[in-house]
Amino acid sequence: MSSPLTVRRDTSAWRLQVWVSFGISVLLCGSGLAWLPGQDLDRAFMVMGYVFCLSTAFALAKFIRDNQGRQVDTPMWRVVVWAGFVLAMSLTGWGLWRMEIQPVWKAYLGVCWLYLISNVFTLAKMLRDAHEADLLEARLQGRRDAMTDNTETQ
Repeated sequence: MSSPLTVRRDTSAWRLQVWVSFGISVLLCGSGLAWLPGQDLDRAFMVMGYVFCLSTAFALAKFIRDNQGRQVDTPMWRVVVWAGFVLAMSLTGWGLWRMEIQPVWKAYLGVCWLYLISNVFTLAKMLRDAHEADLLEARLQGRRDAMTDNTETQ
């Protein structure tokens, strides 16, 4: 008889750290953009850029994870996902670089922006790992239930 399979899950401390870190990065980006000196159009551009980067980073994280074992998405979707992420990062970086603000503001927004993007990948991985652990537990429970039903009917 084989040993029981255990499903590996992240600790609650890790989950808390990931959520807190993501929240802090959103707060830092939001406060930096809210009090950003300069023209309203520049601020609006940067807000749109950060949101664009945020959404494309989640899409890229999902795409990479979905296609890890074997390719399940079309080649065109690969182009769309990667092009969207590169475009979002490039345009946001360009917008930040060309803004006429003090270098300290550019440094602050740049670091917050990269912190946010790295947290997106960590959060996406944590959420996907939890989802896959839930699926595995459900499958294992279904097998246990089927084995129990078979032994009871015999």
